[in-house]
Amino acid sequence: MSIYSFNNFIPVIHPSSYIHPQACVTGNVIIGKHCYIGPGAALRGDWGQIIIEDGCNVQENCTVHMFPGVTVLLKAGAHIGHGAVIHGATIGKNCMVGMNAVIMDNVLLGDECIVGALSFVKADTIFENRSLVVGNPAKKIKEVSNDMINWKTKGTDLYQQLPAQMHAHCKPCVPLIAIEPNRPTMDGNYKTWNETKD
Repeated sequence: MSIYSFNNFIPVIHPSSYIHPQACVTGNVIIGKHCYIGPGAALRGDWGQIIIEDGCNVQENCTVHMFPGVTVLLKAGAHIGHGAVIHGATIGKNCMVGMNAVIMDNVLLGDECIVGALSFVKADTIFENRSLVVGNPAKKIKEVSNDMINWKTKGTDLYQQLPAQMHAHCKPCVPLIAIEPNRPTMDGNYKTWNETKD
């Protein structure tokens, strides 16, 4: 794993969490239980503090950073999609930040908000609980429904199970040069949000 101390701050990572060997965690970073940090994610606690509470996931190629003296907080169950940037913000409990979204300084997302993919949330913006936020600059377009938050929570639950699975089954290997006979198939019954409406 790429885990680095900085200015005598050593990251604190609960052993039930999984930090991919190609992720980079530096300095004043605290990661709770059952968190997943994907490959290419960079959590830079060099100028301030990063707190990632239990059950969060920070997916591939995300960046979490801040201006000097700032604490970034991802509250329990926060779900940070592939390629998103969180800079000096607070993400509420059970929120979802969509792929490649950018959340700027001093943003406060209330609990159970959903930020759409590719959205840009400008600095100093506050959104109340259960806001559905989209656009550039991002705006609240409606309330997050019970169905939407249940769908989000189910997806996050998969990521909360993933750390134990990764600890048990993920290991470096040499690739095959051909598909092996009787290659197993992947099971999956999770539906996209649009598929749930059929």
